[in-house]
Amino acid sequence: MKQLVLWLWIFIPLGLFSQTDQVSNTTNSRYFEDQFYAGLTYNFILNQPEGVNQQNISYGIQTGFIKDIPMNQKRTMGFGVGVGLGLYTYYTNIRALDSGNEISYEIVDGVEDFKRSKLEMHLVEFPLEFRWRNSDASTYSFWRIYAGVKLGYAFNARSKYVLENEKESFRNTDIKSFQYGLTFNFGYHNFNIHAYYSLTRLYNDGITLSGNDIEISPLRIGLVFYIL
Repeated sequence: MKQLVLWLWIFIPLGLFSQTDQVSNTTNSRYFEDQFYAGLTYNFILNQPEGVNQQNISYGIQTGFIKDIPMNQKRTMGFGVGVGLGLYTYYTNIRALDSGNEISYEIVDGVEDFKRSKLEMHLVEFPLEFRWRNSDASTYSFWRIYAGVKLGYAFNARSKYVLENEKESFRNTDIKSFQYGLTFNFGYHNFNIHAYYSLTRLYNDGITLSGNDIEISPLRIGLVFYIL
């Protein structure tokens, strides 16, 4: 089902580009909507196992550059290809324990001096976007709708468990390396709402908690800022 949603998300916007714009605009034909971007998100966790809950503020930070490829003469429609970096944290009551040979997981329950348990991930990301905007070569404030997919490679992940007077941290290799999901950005000028819905789990297949597979996946909602 998730694969079907992904392909529909990719191909439905192509119908927008089948409309040919016959208006000639020499000035517009020379500008590109290339952009640097930076964003902040709150990271929701979907498909939480029974007994698992989010704690603290699970935040995300992303930044990168997108190359714009116009699709019509007025350049109100285009395709964006980018590269960037993302840092995403997830605070829950799941504790990861490293025994040296393998990593196991348990729910923190009844620990009085428990402060937080965090999963932190660093990704190289590749956004691919179908883009609509009502901009031109001399207008810097405009409406935009960008929708597409984002591919990511998690090159580092760490689990951290903190008590009142003790903490432990280690590299977590159970995280799914290749991740992807749907993106939607909507807004005016520099300030835009950003949403990312993951089509992959956070953890590799076969990673369990209380005997059941951990199937949690992220939904990230926040703001993204574009700078020409």
